[in-house]
Amino acid sequence: MKTKMIWANLVSSDIQKTIQFYTALGFKQNGQETKELVSFVFGENDFVINFFTPKRLENAIRGKLSNTAVDNEIVFSLSASSVEEVDLWYNKIKEINGTIFSEPENFEVGYTFGFSDPDGHKFNFLYWPGM
Repeated sequence: MKTKMIWANLVSSDIQKTIQFYTALGFKQNGQETKELVSFVFGENDFVINFFTPKRLENAIRGKLSNTAVDNEIVFSLSASSVEEVDLWYNKIKEINGTIFSEPENFEVGYTFGFSDPDGHKFNFLYWPGM
């Protein structure tokens, strides 16, 4: 057996705010949003992240959601092609009033910083030579 594709499903407390945030970063919407869902594609392989309203996602997982303002669930890493590009992303996140949880830093042979979206989902931009 082999899986065909993988995508992520996260919560959004405000679909319109999520749309504004990811659109401002230049990410492309995957299809048309609904009252309960908006979806974006990330990277060259169009990795899909769906953002659902809390009630809809709780129903789908048959359980409670974590409070991403204080708890951690996952960190998505987004690759950059250079240190300079990481810094451009850092400046863009600050420009749109995103939350930086980890300032730019050298990490082993790479360079990274971390940010969270309006719902507290954590991402980092990372330059890693050869990746």
